[in-house]
Amino acid sequence: MEISSKTDRGLIRSDNQDYCLSGKFDDNCVWAVVCDGMGGANGGHTASTTASEYIAREMRNIYTSDFTKEEFITLMTNVVVGANLEVYNIARKNVELTGMGTTCELVCIRDNTIHIVHVGDSRTYLIADGKAHQLTQDHSLVQEMVNRGEISPEEAVNHPNKRFITRAIGVRRNVNVDYIECEYKPNDVVLVCSDGLTNCVTDDEIVKIVKENNGSQIVDKLVDKAKEGGGTDNITVITIA
Repeated sequence: MEISSKTDRGLIRSDNQDYCLSGKFDDNCVWAVVCDGMGGANGGHTASTTASEYIAREMRNIYTSDFTKEEFITLMTNVVVGANLEVYNIARKNVELTGMGTTCELVCIRDNTIHIVHVGDSRTYLIADGKAHQLTQDHSLVQEMVNRGEISPEEAVNHPNKRFITRAIGVRRNVNVDYIECEYKPNDVVLVCSDGLTNCVTDDEIVKIVKENNGSQIVDKLVDKAKEGGGTDNITVITIA
């Protein structure tokens, strides 16, 4: 499996508070993490960088190829919970960083299974059979309104409260995480991204770009498309295929 990634500050913001890392283990288990920081320029960058680097370090230090599936899921969950505490403790020690936080998508593919630990409104998609299947559900005020039937998914796209998220890494001592899994098949493409992509690029446009390009071309084209769509936020994209 090949991993490609790209992050860009977009056209509006003066800095990039997104951060991403990825890697591969000897048994062909691959992983990727995307974090979208919040809490001012310094806070957002510190939160996303701290969380990503903590997760990457712990995954590399702890993972072994003889992990059972249950042990692997526990590892993924624990490193995200640990990253939450790491960011939270840093914020408590520095008044300038009070309130900082970050979304988090930790995605691993192992034994033909996609494993996801999800917090916030960054997303993971499976591009398969000519469609973009959103595997995660946003932890956001607007998504809760959709779930209650107060607004439609179409109305949610441009809702003025779209950016208010209900869960984040580092804001509180404890965090609830979602764990999602699904089957990975040959020719599938897993897409992990911050909302800087999905706020400016439609699912159909994502599918078209994935279908017509390969490897690093996909992430380059997706970032360019997000800029064409306004580039209103930082943009981060990782593909695994």
